[in-house]
Amino acid sequence: MSVYTQQGYKDRDDYLKSLAGDLGLPKSLVFDAAYLLGENEDFDGLVTTLEDYAMMKKLDRFSPLKSEGLA
Repeated sequence: MSVYTQQGYKDRDDYLKSLAGDLGLPKSLVFDAAYLLGENEDFDGLVTTLEDYAMMKKLDRFSPLKSEGLA
């Protein structure tokens, strides 16, 4: 039994697709980041990296400087 099935996913692809959906990120971004970081980071570094990216993206979208045309 793999770590992915132990966590309730069919396989790594299923996990990565689920992660993309949960964070509202493009699948291609999640798969690229997963490839760069490696499988040993799937449940730690990858999640942290993607959560940070999603938060930065959200903050940038609602930045007061952007809405004022200053950024």
